[in-house]
Order: sequence, then C-alpha cells, then structure tokens
Amino acid sequence: MPDAKALPEIGLDEAREELSKLETLLRKADREYHSGAHPGLTDAEYDAEKRRYLELAGRFPALQASASLLDAVGAPPGEGFAKVKHSQRMLSLSNATDEAGVRDFDESVRKFLGLGADAPLAYVAEPKIDGLSLSLRYENGELQHAATRGDGETGENVTANVREIDDIPKRIDGAPKVLEVRGEAYMSRRDFAELNARQEASGGKTFSNPRNAAAGSLRQLDASVTRSRPLRFFAHAWGEISEPLANAHSGSLDRLGKLGFPTNPLAGKCDGPDDLLRRYGEIAEKRPTLDYDIDGVVYKVDDLALQARLGNRSTSPRWAIAHKFPAELAWTRLVKIEIQVGRTGALSPVARLEPVTVGGAVVSNATLHNEDYIAGRDSAGTTIRDGKDIRVGDFVQVYRAGDVIPKVADVDLSKRPDDASPYAFPECCPECGSAAIREEGDSVRRCTGGLICPAQAVEKLKHFVSRSAFDIEGLGSVQVEQLHGAGWIREPADVFTLEERFGPHGVELERLGKRDGWGEKSAGNLFAAIRERRKIALNRVIFSLGIRHVGEGVASLLATHYGSWDAFQRAMTAAKLDCGSEWEHLMSIDGIGKVAAASLVASFGQEAERKSINRLIGHLEEIEDASPTDAGDSPVAGKTVVFTGTLERMTRAEAKARAESLGAKVSGSVSAKTDLLVAGPGAGSKAKKAAELGVETVDEDAWLALIEGR
Repeated sequence: MPDAKALPEIGLDEAREELSKLETLLRKADREYHSGAHPGLTDAEYDAEKRRYLELAGRFPALQASASLLDAVGAPPGEGFAKVKHSQRMLSLSNATDEAGVRDFDESVRKFLGLGADAPLAYVAEPKIDGLSLSLRYENGELQHAATRGDGETGENVTANVREIDDIPKRIDGAPKVLEVRGEAYMSRRDFAELNARQEASGGKTFSNPRNAAAGSLRQLDASVTRSRPLRFFAHAWGEISEPLANAHSGSLDRLGKLGFPTNPLAGKCDGPDDLLRRYGEIAEKRPTLDYDIDGVVYKVDDLALQARLGNRSTSPRWAIAHKFPAELAWTRLVKIEIQVGRTGALSPVARLEPVTVGGAVVSNATLHNEDYIAGRDSAGTTIRDGKDIRVGDFVQVYRAGDVIPKVADVDLSKRPDDASPYAFPECCPECGSAAIREEGDSVRRCTGGLICPAQAVEKLKHFVSRSAFDIEGLGSVQVEQLHGAGWIREPADVFTLEERFGPHGVELERLGKRDGWGEKSAGNLFAAIRERRKIALNRVIFSLGIRHVGEGVASLLATHYGSWDAFQRAMTAAKLDCGSEWEHLMSIDGIGKVAAASLVASFGQEAERKSINRLIGHLEEIEDASPTDAGDSPVAGKTVVFTGTLERMTRAEAKARAESLGAKVSGSVSAKTDLLVAGPGAGSKAKKAAELGVETVDEDAWLALIEGR
C-alpha cells in the first residue's frame, strides 16, 4: 500500500469540490444503510467514500467548518416503524487510518486536558463490530424500548424484534433506575452462511454480508421473521443513566457484563499510544479467526471524569476514535477520463476503470483530482509518480489507503499502449461550452458560465434541496434533474411556485403527471412537503444558499451569532471586504475565517445573486430565529465571550467548549459587541482594546465562579 504521507498534495479548491460531490453520494448511502437492508454501496465502498471525505476535511482545516457531512450522523429513520427520540444523541466516531492518526488522537486528548506527553493516560481498546447500532432503554430493570441509531437524534422503534434476540436481557436486576445500554446487533459468519443457504433454497433474496443480513433481520415488521434469524449483541456504551456504573469505562463494561449483557472479550485497557497500537496488531491478527465481522479497533479514554471534560464535537466524542483496518491494492485498465462539473464550476476528472475488486468491493471509478495530478505533478509543481502521466488505456494501480475513496496511485509503463497519447485537459466546459479558466493559485479549472451552465445550476438546486438544507421530501437529485431538464425550476425560488403552476388549480398538472415517476398523488405529496418548508430554521436557509466556503458548520455559527435572518442579511449587506465595523465583527466570530467571510460578502454584493436570494426569501412564511444552546439558567447564555492570555486551570479548548455548552458565543477578537473578556496572565492587545471599549474584564477565577454559580 502506498505511504499516505508520500501521496501528492491537492489544492484547497479541488478538495472543496470533491467534498461537495462526495456529500451527495454519502447522503444517499446513509439513508440506504441506516434505513434499508440492501444498501447500494457495499460496506467497503461506503467506508472508502467516507474515509476520503474525512481525509480531505482533516487535511484542510479551512474546510472543516464547511464540510457539512461532518455534522451528520446516520440517516432519517424509515417509515415502517414508530419513531423514538433518543434522550441523548447517538454519535458517530472519528477515524484514524494509520499510526500517525492514532498518535495525533492521543496528542489532541492530552492537549485538550493539559497533560504532558509522559503523563499516564489509560485507554480501552475494543474491536469495532460491523453491525447495526442499537439503544436499549431499561427503567426499573425492565426493557422499555429498543431503537436503531436513525439520524442520531431519532431512531426506529424495534422493541418487538429486539425481544427476539437471546443475547439481550428483557429484565435486569441490580441496575440503575434508568439505564440506556448501547451496542451493536450483528450476525455471526456461520449463521449468515446458513441464512443465505436457506434463502437461496427457498428462492428468497440473499444478503451480501452479515451486516446487511443483521439489518434486514432486525427491520422486519413481522417479529417472527426476526426470531427465525439468529441475531447477537455486544454492549459497548451507554446513553442516559440515572447513576454511574463505575468510575472508568473498563469498569462500566465489567458491570454491564455482570448485568447480563455480552461485552467483547477482546476489549482491554491500554497505557498510551504504543500499547494501543500493539493491541491493534493483536486484534488484526485474530480478525480472520473470529466468527463475526470487525472493521477496526475503537480507542476510548478510560477515566469517565476525563471523558466528561473532553465532551463531544457536533457528531463525535473527543475521547474516542476508530482505528480502521487498511484495504488493498489492485491493477486494472483505465478505459476513459470523464470531466464532471460541480456547483462552483470546478472541472473534476474521473477515471472510468475496468471493474476490479479492491478490499472486497468492486471499483469502476476513481478520482484523478485535477490536471496536475494527471500530468504527474502536485499542486506545487513537484514531480509525483516519478513524473509518469496518466493516459487513457494505461494499466493503473488503484488503492484505498485506510479505505479512502479509490485513487489511481501508479502507472505500469510497460503495459502502456503504443497509441496512448497525453491527456489534454479541456479548456472549455463540457456542459455549456464556456471558457474554463484556471486562476493563479487555483489548483482546478472552473467554468465561467455561471447560471447558464446547466451542470452548475443543477448542482446548486441539488444542494438547495439536500438533507442539511431545505430537505424537501420527494424532491431529490433525480427529481431536480428531471424538473430542471423540463425547464420547470431554474433557481430555488421556483420550487415554491410549483404548486401554483402544477397544483389542482394549475394548468399543467397533467404534464407533470406524465413525467416518469410522477402522478397526481406523488405531485400532491411533493406540494405538501414544499408547503411544510415555508417555515424553516435560519441555519438551514444560510446553508441552502450554496455560498462557496459556507458549509453546514459555518452556517450554524452564523445563525447562532446573528440570531435572525434580518440581522444576518443586514450585516452581510453592510460588510465590506477588509474594512468597516461589520467586516471586523464578521471576522471576530470564532470559526469564521477570511475566506468564508470574503465569500459571504461577495455573494451578497452581487446583484443577480442577491435578487435570487430575495426571491427565495419572499416565498418563506417564517425563518425561525436561532436559539442559543439550551443552557438552563446559565449566566452567560447569549453573551459574546473572548478568552485571552494564559489560562491556568483549563486549556483554551476546554474553556471554549465549556462556554459554548453554557450558551455563550465565543469570539476570537474584541469588539463593541463583546460582553465579557476572560483575561489570564500575558493578556495583551485584547485586554487593552476591551478597556478602551468599556468591555467587562474578569480573570479565570472570576470566570469559573460566574459559570459555576459561586
């Protein structure tokens, strides 16, 4: 496998465009994976795409706020079951792909907690079961309900089916009054083989792997079907709990075992990253002999008090990470190179390959990044692959380093066809014929056609209706392409005039009904879904605009900071690039960089784009104001806080996380809108500016006394 550190760098714009394309694919895969038994992507394929997404976001810190999939967990629950709202959100795990990633995780934990490199820090390492996540709620020892992960906040009620799983106790003695046990339902390899044999013999549909079989078996509306398919369970965590099981994660697992829940026998304590990596090797060596599928090893900080201090990011805990197993290499023929145009106009080359199996998944496409990568150089002009370019007809090596998206890593020149010629990257957009220009410092070529380019228009509309934006049920990528192709929607505002034009009193309902997949009922359902979205949250509106560099994370920051659409749009209209109080205020928002700020100001400053935004807003009945974090009676809820100087009792990261959890807005600079400056030793210009502006300034002790009610 190629050394990940030796892989060529790609440019920021190229990475951003690739993230956008991956999001569309992964959102669809998430819905299929979490809500259906037969997903369109295999587990290996999904891991590959997701790994690439996270790899890009990790490699480019500037993209982390705009990588909207980082804020997503799971997928909406299906329609066949009642819904269960989790009392505590079910999070996903961040991933490490190599030794460096594991050491980075350990370093980040120590940095957050203010621990030195040599300070003792215990972890628990346990196999990552490739199964279906479940949450089991017990009250007074009785199983009340069982739910799937769903989208992390709401799952499917599968209680009747879970009662058919022998591994899961229906009653427990000696447990806390309230206990939510979380773990993985899975099917053993032996039971999977027997199930498929029975399915095939009876003419039924076979499953592609044990994970899919487990999902399909658990999601049966008839619980007797679940009873006939042996499912098993490993407990590895908990949600709401009325009293701690123990003081450490390892002790809590022991307690769960004594309560009757199966826990994985390979789980064990480790001291530091070297011990974690040793344990990873041991589990990887045992992997082929296990009767259940695992796809990595999970590392968790053992001390529960430290877990509480570390807290969570938007979708994952800071105190845990999954170290996934690596995948494989394969050689195949490059059939052709196609150019895809994204919503920002970037031209992205994709390799179409003769299908080849890589790590258990059939691969027929691979990213080629940009024209530099094809030519054998990186974005800085440095030679890669010993200067070998990539040509149609070449025999190429495809790989997934740590299960990332398939890439072309190398070329076998000995098998290059005699008539293979260097690839000429297009200088015109293949969709609209407009000039494709590569600006200085940009790693990608971009179509200059703007809204006249159908690819850009369609991608912007797909973004508008995507799950994290308006999320209009019944209006997905296929329907957007269909309606745009018919000339019925050109911009987001057009979505809200569909009923007027095609509804019961419209003149073209019959035409809409003749489209593939449309009928009067489906059209009516769509109109109802659109009406529901006339009332929508502020962060979704901001994200839906598709402004470059403004992903879901940035949109949430802006919504929380400005609170209302009126305040936000006034600020963006008044802000001038690199000057003025509104620009300074925008730049002071912690997590908003100059690139995103400049993109916002530019978008609201363009007349055509601003008119399009205004037309959209005119169709909305209510844009819900952003609510600060639910912090009860917090004395700092809604206040803007700035930290400066050296904090002695907690790290800066811990202070920021604590303030935000109490509903405060943490800013990176002092302005007239700052409510409080927390100044430690060494405070400099920020303390001086706060004094000039009359901003209240307190030391760390006073800050802690304030938030702790002392």
